[in-house]
Amino acid sequence: MELKVPTTNNNRDDNNIVIWQQNVNKSKICQHDLLSSARLIDQKVDIIALQEPAISDLAVTIATKDWRVLYPSTHAKDPTNTRSVMLIRADILTDSWSQINLDSGDVTAIRLVGAWDTLTILNIYNDCDHDNTIDLLNRFQKSQDETEKSHLREDAHTIWLGDFNRHHAHWDSTADNRLFTAAATNKATKLINAVADAGLDLALPPKIPTHKHNVTKKWTRLDHVFLSEHSFDALLSCEALADNLGPNTDHLPIVTTIDLTLAKAPVKNIANFRDVDWEKFRKALETQTRGFGLPRAIKTQGELDFECSRLTVAIQNAIQEEVPITRLGPKSRRWWTKELTQLRRNASKVGRKASALKDRPLDPIHAESTKAKKAYEKAIEHNKRHH
Repeated sequence: MELKVPTTNNNRDDNNIVIWQQNVNKSKICQHDLLSSARLIDQKVDIIALQEPAISDLAVTIATKDWRVLYPSTHAKDPTNTRSVMLIRADILTDSWSQINLDSGDVTAIRLVGAWDTLTILNIYNDCDHDNTIDLLNRFQKSQDETEKSHLREDAHTIWLGDFNRHHAHWDSTADNRLFTAAATNKATKLINAVADAGLDLALPPKIPTHKHNVTKKWTRLDHVFLSEHSFDALLSCEALADNLGPNTDHLPIVTTIDLTLAKAPVKNIANFRDVDWEKFRKALETQTRGFGLPRAIKTQGELDFECSRLTVAIQNAIQEEVPITRLGPKSRRWWTKELTQLRRNASKVGRKASALKDRPLDPIHAESTKAKKAYEKAIEHNKRHH
């Protein structure tokens, strides 16, 4: 399999398709942290692909009104074995996408459509102990190839992404010899053959680590993005975010941006009455009603209707002048506080320092980073419980 290193184009557009993928280790805290932070807005994320998501006792994962959740086709009958979910922004028009049903709790698939043809995204969790998922991918891709050829659609785009749990010298650092046992290499070779047969290639450049081992604290590569070869012309960037590990997980997120457009609903803005300076609002309303000549007696229904009408206009003008506007987005949470924002910033700041000193495991910064992360996790749990 030839390994390609894509170029990065920083001229990102709101119309690009942006995918955030991450294994969240079944952590509610990690998933809350992701959905409640500004990272998804900053990255202009359209699709979230989660491996090992947090699934509650009611068989649902953590999400908000800003996202539509796509579960694997087996989720309804066996939610305990769901290890892959996808979230798609609610403002993406539903006639722009459809879910593909596969008989596995480890794969969630979606097909997006546009003037550029189709983009099929498979969010994959590949088990360490068997190759059932890879066999499923092989069967699926063969059926796709036959469909595309029959419809003369050989340029349809395909992405396989997720946690593949395989080590190989193609993508892992060759300095870590312990990874390349004969058994591990054989398993990885089966994945490589499946990827090659599907006409895919590495979109995330090799040798970039994505996983930090809980015990050894060494970095390896378990997470990948495989993209159809002819689609590299549309690939703007594919990068692992080294500073966004998140609490309670050992996998870095990967963000992939593709130069394809989707039909989206207009953004909805609302008035934020929580942050109003009511003294300024009162003065603005007073200015609006100064020429009304009030108080005076209202004697007829016509006079009442007239006064109600101009009072309504005055109130609306004061609202427009003094009430701030909030743009609803993926980070809107009623239980979020300024304290959580500060704790998250502190945990991220200390975490970046610890990451820069990862070759010095005895440095005190690592204990400080662990303490900051735990404080942030406990604060999230407390706010959710007491909201």
